[in-house]
Formats: sequence, structure tokens, C-alpha cells
Amino acid sequence: MESTPVNWEALDALLIDFAKSENLIEEDSSAPSPSSSSYHSRLLIRHIRRSLHTGAIDAAVHLLRLHAPSILTDHKILFRLHKQKFIELLRKGTAEDRESAIQCLRTSLAPCALDAYPEAYEEFKHVLLAFIYDKDDNTSPVANEWSERRRIDLAGYMSSMLRAHLNAYDPIFSMALRYLISIHRVYCLRQGITSPISDLTERLLLEERDPPATPQDILYEVPPFDEVDIQALAHAVELTRQGAIDSLRFSKGDLFLAFQNELCRMRLDVPLLDQLVREYCVYRGIVDSASGKQQPISEPVKFNQQDPGYCSSRDCSLEIDCNASKHSDGETSVTNAQMDGSPENNADVTSMRQVDFEVRYASELTSIHEDCSTSGSQQHEDAAALQRSRLPGNGERSKRKRWRGRYDDNSYMPNASLEEHSKQEHSISTVVSTISKEKQGSDKLSVHDVSNVEDRYEILLGMKELASRGMAAEAVQEVNAIDPNFFAQNSVLLFQLKQVEFLKLVSSGDYNAALKVACTHLGPLASSDPALLKPLKETLLALLRPNEDALGNALPLHALAASLQVAVGRRLGVEEPQLMKIMRATLYTHNEWFKLQMCKDRFEGLLRIDSLKEANTPFLAPVSMSKSYADSCTNGSSQATVSSGTRTSEDGSSPTQVSSRDVICDEGAILKVMEFLALPRADAIHLLAQYNGNAETVIQQIFA
Repeated sequence: MESTPVNWEALDALLIDFAKSENLIEEDSSAPSPSSSSYHSRLLIRHIRRSLHTGAIDAAVHLLRLHAPSILTDHKILFRLHKQKFIELLRKGTAEDRESAIQCLRTSLAPCALDAYPEAYEEFKHVLLAFIYDKDDNTSPVANEWSERRRIDLAGYMSSMLRAHLNAYDPIFSMALRYLISIHRVYCLRQGITSPISDLTERLLLEERDPPATPQDILYEVPPFDEVDIQALAHAVELTRQGAIDSLRFSKGDLFLAFQNELCRMRLDVPLLDQLVREYCVYRGIVDSASGKQQPISEPVKFNQQDPGYCSSRDCSLEIDCNASKHSDGETSVTNAQMDGSPENNADVTSMRQVDFEVRYASELTSIHEDCSTSGSQQHEDAAALQRSRLPGNGERSKRKRWRGRYDDNSYMPNASLEEHSKQEHSISTVVSTISKEKQGSDKLSVHDVSNVEDRYEILLGMKELASRGMAAEAVQEVNAIDPNFFAQNSVLLFQLKQVEFLKLVSSGDYNAALKVACTHLGPLASSDPALLKPLKETLLALLRPNEDALGNALPLHALAASLQVAVGRRLGVEEPQLMKIMRATLYTHNEWFKLQMCKDRFEGLLRIDSLKEANTPFLAPVSMSKSYADSCTNGSSQATVSSGTRTSEDGSSPTQVSSRDVICDEGAILKVMEFLALPRADAIHLLAQYNGNAETVIQQIFA
């Protein structure tokens, strides 16, 4: 099975942007701060969500009045908040709270029900039954109103509304990951493939979605949307046609804005995502492996008063007066934080103050210091230190970022991720990478028994740096010093490194030395593997272009460096990051999915997916990076590959499919069948192929 080469440099850039946007890494004082407006808007939304999850309605309303007061002018939102507050007051069960519930009913809920929306008054009368039926009565007419699921739905709905209102969308990588995983799931299900990354994707992308944001009534009178946009949105994020229309209405016809709204409704396990990102960043040398356990710095969270939806008055700043004192046990008390209106009880006041304080100041964690290395003999450590000193990785370490973590949002996490969040507090030896147990025997490491985990990372990063600089001969020497048998089992990697050495010599004008490399290494390797003959011929053509920069034009050194790092890492017992596996698998299925659709993905540019695939390898010997992916799939995967391949083959190997492509040339016919029969694009194309591309005939036959 062929794979899609991944541009790891492009992924590095996306992940650095993600980490900066989410304030996960520390920047030096001279560097500009991350996009504080979007970050703090997302932080505000998370705190409002948490307040609603716990039933602290007054705390959520308080934050809304301070930072997004205009959203409370929507009577539909206000009615839902008042109704939930009424239920929460009754849920507490005391006589005082019951009086407060009646007061809420008279002063807030009943007046709002009159003009919220047509069904609101009926809902208002229905919720009055909560006075009669107990919250533990699962058979009562208001069992749904009592259900804590209402809290979750309201919290999700408010998150969707606020996200669009404050323009607080998630970073590009976070949205791209949701999209790729959702396509991966659909493709595997449709093609009968067992996903090799299902254990990760099922935990990472949760089944639940936030409820969709709803447009104001005034937006329902809009011109018809283009059917192309409706179908593109519906199939990209698995919506019904009506759902896609409603989403476009909310975005006022902006397809890409609607797409972002729908992607952000998908829920990710945030602690697990952070763990995967950190693991990758340490592996790639972006983040220092010893960072992440330092004492967090408490910092004020200042909201930009110029952002749309924020109150412009002085009171809208989160830095309102409060008296905060730190007790000896580490707990922080906040007093003197007042809320508009009279709180019902001390519990509500405490909840409101706690949330308000948390938004203004980043939460502090206790310092966690763990030993990030394993003990070994002094001789082994000396040997590892000597090995590292020969590599260029030491000088690069000072340039790495320090991992900060989500200290300002440590208390928010999906329910499904409690166990994963605890794993994030482990030492770097268990969190950063899954280190496999070393085999007993001499075939693992024959020269330097590198027992320290951090030493292994430094050695790998040093080799990666050598290869990315084009220092192929030095990289080969270092690999052989660690494991003389490595290239006997990885001949293609040796061929690629010798290609780099050959082209570097050609570029410098040393043709005799270049030919010696070709005769000594490239020729024998190609003789033992016929697949290398073609790249060998293309490499030798560099001799005809002595004035060109053959090395710079022909070889993607970063891709070769990544391949070398992964392969040598396995020999050292360091597995590649799980995020690498996810990206390989999902980018491959993304390609295959749109081959089935016979169209280009309209959203791949927005999410930078196209840049992740830009890993051209003109002269490099081909390496099937998806072999493990193919091996881990069930037998159904071969059928899926043949099916998708025949649909897009250029050699006429599948006359039926190729002829159907010739017939299906009318995009309007495809859209018509998709709309009338509510079919996926691939199914619509398949039906049209059977009836010479005639949409009317297809529809008649289906309904006949």
C-alpha cells in the first residue's frame, strides 16, 4: 500500500503555532506574546462552560455580562439560562432556595418566556411541573429537565455561540486534526478497514459534539445557498442537508466560517492532545525534554477591550478589585467580588468568585520535580556523553522551547480524560515516549549501551541534525558507531544517505570522490535491490549538471533526517511519537477518500493539509512508510486499496471505473443525485455511471 509522505517541517510549524496559541510553551521576554485576544477568549469560554457544567448559572451569567454582554440580548439564550437557574435552585432542595426559585420565576423566567421564541411559553409552563415531581423520579414528565444532561447541552450550546461571537476559534492544527480523524473514521468504516490507530483516535476525538449555534430569527430570511456549498459542508463534517443549511445561515453564507464552526463543535480530549503534542515536540527537538515540571508563574489574564462583543467600560476589565490571600496550605481565597444582582446563597457566591478569580489569574500548580533519567553505570554514561559530544545536537539544545503546560486551565478536562490527565504528571521517561524494553543480546546495541533516556534523545537529535545539514558521511559514521548492523537491515536508508554524499561531492566539483561513492556503495546497493536502479540513474544525471546545486534541488534533507531518526530510534528502543502515526494514517486516508469522491478537498488549504503533503522526493529511493499501516489492517484493506486505486488509475486497469469517469462530467448531475437521494458523493457517482450520467434516470429508477 502506497503512503502519503508527510512534510514534518510543515507539521513542526503547525505544532509550534498550536503550542504558542494555547500558551503551552514559554517564550523569552523579548518575544511577542501569543495571540492573547483569541487565547483569553477561549479561556473565558472554557470557564463559562465549566460553570454551566457544575450548575453555577450565576457565575456564568456574571462572566457573560462582563465580557460578552451583547450575547445576552438574545432572548433565546437568556430564557435557557433563566430556566436552568430555576432548576438548579430547586435541585438544592432547601426552603430558602425554593423561595429563590419562585423569585427567579416571577422576575426573570416568566417575562423572558413571553418573547424568547414561539415555543418558550409552553416550555415555561412545562417546567413548572418541577415543583411537583421530584428530581429522582425518572418517570416524571420533567425527568429531562432534572437531568444533568441539560447542563452539558447548555454548556456546549453556549460554547458554540460564544466561539462565533468572540471569533475564538481553535488553532489550525486542532481543527485539522479533528477533520483528518473524522475522515479517517468514515473511510475505514466505508471500506471495511480496521484502523491501526483506532485506540488513539477513539480516545482523542470524542463522539459527542457541542450543540450547533442557532441563527437569530432575522437571519432565516436569506437567499438560497449554492448547492455546491451545502453538499460540501454536509459531507465534510457529516451533517444532514438541513443541518448544513442552518450552519450556513448562522455564518451568513460564509462557507469557510460555517466549516470552522462545525469543526470546533467536535470535542477533543485536551489533556491527551497536549500529551501527544509534547511527546512529538520533545522527539523533534522543539521542546527541551527536561522542561514542563517547573513552578508555574501566576499571571493576570487581561481581556482585550477592543474585541467585538466585549464591554468597553472600565468595569469590563477582569482586573476588578479583590482581596486575595494565600494560606499556608496553598489554597487561595477571594473576597469582595460582587455580582450584578443578589446571589441566592453563599455557595453561588463562592462559585462565582472562584470562576472570576480563575479567569483573572492563571491557576497555580504545585511544583513537580521528577527524575527524567534512568541510572546506569558511570562507564555507560561517559560513553554516552562522549557520543553526544561528537554530534551537533548539543549546541541546538539552548534553542529549544520550555514546555509550560495548561497551568491556567488545569481544572478543565472532558470526563473521559481523567485517567489521561494523570498520566501527564509522569516523568519524561514515560510521558514523552513509550520506551520498549531492550532485548537481551548483542543485536540491540553493540558499541555504546546508552541506558539514559535523555541520552538517547540527544543522540537521535544529533543524528537528525547531521542528516538535515547534508552531513551524510558523518551521519553514517555515527550510526555505525552505535550499531554496526543497522544498515544491513536498512539498506534503503544507507542508499539515501550515500545519495546525499554523492550529490554533495558533485556540487563541490569533486567528481572522482563522487564516482567512488557511487561505485563503492550506490552500485552494490542497487544491484541487491532492483527498486533502487531508477533512483540511481536519476542521481547519476547530476554529473551532467555540474553548475547546478544538485544537493539543494534534488533532496528533501529534512524528510531523510526524520526517517533516519525514526529508524535509529527504534534500534535504541525509542518509538516514534504517536502523533506521527496518526498523521501518516490520516493523511493517507484523506488522499484515498477524495480519490473516491473524484474531487479536490475544498478545505485542505484552509487547514494547511496541503502543506503537510508537500514532501517531494525527486531523486530519493522510494520507501513505503505505510508498510506497518498495511500490515496492521485487516484483509479488507486490500480490497479497499484496489477499489480506490481502480477509480483513479491512469493505465486503464479497470475499464468500468475509467469509463464511468468519462461519463460523469456534469457536476450538476452529481449534486442533483446527492441532494435528492441524500447520498454521499462516491455513491452518487457510482449510480450515475450505471445510467450514463443521467441524473433523472437514476432518480426515476430509485423511486420506481
